[in-house]
Amino acid sequence: MKRWIGAVAAALMVFAAMPAQAADKVVLMLNWYVYGEHAPFYYGKAKGIYAAEGIDLEIQEGRGSAATTQAVAAKTADFGYVDVPTMMRAAIKGAPVVATGVLLQTSPMSAMGFVDKNIRKPEDIKGKTVAITPADSMTQIWPLFLKKTGLKESDFQTVAGDGQTKLNAVINGQADLLLGYVMDQSMKIKDATGKDVYPIKFADYGINMVSSGIIANADYVKANADLVRRFMSATTKAVEAAEKEPRAAAQSILDANPKGGKIDTLTQGFELTIPLYRTAETKSKRPFQVTDQNMTETVNLLVEYGGLDAKAKDNPKAFYTNDYLPKSGS
Repeated sequence: MKRWIGAVAAALMVFAAMPAQAADKVVLMLNWYVYGEHAPFYYGKAKGIYAAEGIDLEIQEGRGSAATTQAVAAKTADFGYVDVPTMMRAAIKGAPVVATGVLLQTSPMSAMGFVDKNIRKPEDIKGKTVAITPADSMTQIWPLFLKKTGLKESDFQTVAGDGQTKLNAVINGQADLLLGYVMDQSMKIKDATGKDVYPIKFADYGINMVSSGIIANADYVKANADLVRRFMSATTKAVEAAEKEPRAAAQSILDANPKGGKIDTLTQGFELTIPLYRTAETKSKRPFQVTDQNMTETVNLLVEYGGLDAKAKDNPKAFYTNDYLPKSGS
């Protein structure tokens, strides 16, 4: 008996001395340089949410959704956080990518100008100057916004330039408004000027389409199903935790990247992002649980206005899956 107890004790000591199983290294590439929208990923890492799922997360900044999509397609990044319509355009051309969770289910697109300009509704745009970036996602959907609101291109003037030129046009008074995301360009303007802007949101005028989400290489998903489930579980929990503590979530960006912005505008930018997570149909669901109807409407709008190949309408479900998301309460 003593020998048996001694053997068990020895075995337990050996087991205890064994190294813990190494966490899976995962690279998440963002759509752009860090801003408030990205807070949940940093917060989830800082709070050990990814580690609890056996994931060693590395977050890399991106240089645009198209570039991040290319990196995921080439497997130089395991997951990407990108504009899902941009991913669709790549997928329809053969890129092996799929959305494993759609986070922003309401579009952040808007026309925005300084609050003191008092431009609050579409008819206020008449006679004004709007700064645009030709061929970007917002400019492609802009004609639909005009159609929905009864505006004509002759009702206003436009100035065109790249993203920074567009910002400068509003900041310097060369334009009254610009086309931008409610939680992105608005915060960049505020950081530069200290002044608030007012966004006229496309979504408020019947433009129902998704925006940012998590994507992965389709072959990677098939080969790493358990890891994808754990990653989406951790990311869902990270989003839910960040929603409850917006300022702490924003602070986690600065803790990881001290030059990542200013705490007030990072917090405000993230707070502006939270309402975009759900639609009326998903308001009681956990993050990422996009509906088939929302995705189908998005595909239809992109085919008509966003340059997406018409064959995308044959099978909208080819672009996304909810199969790797955690169930309610898990």
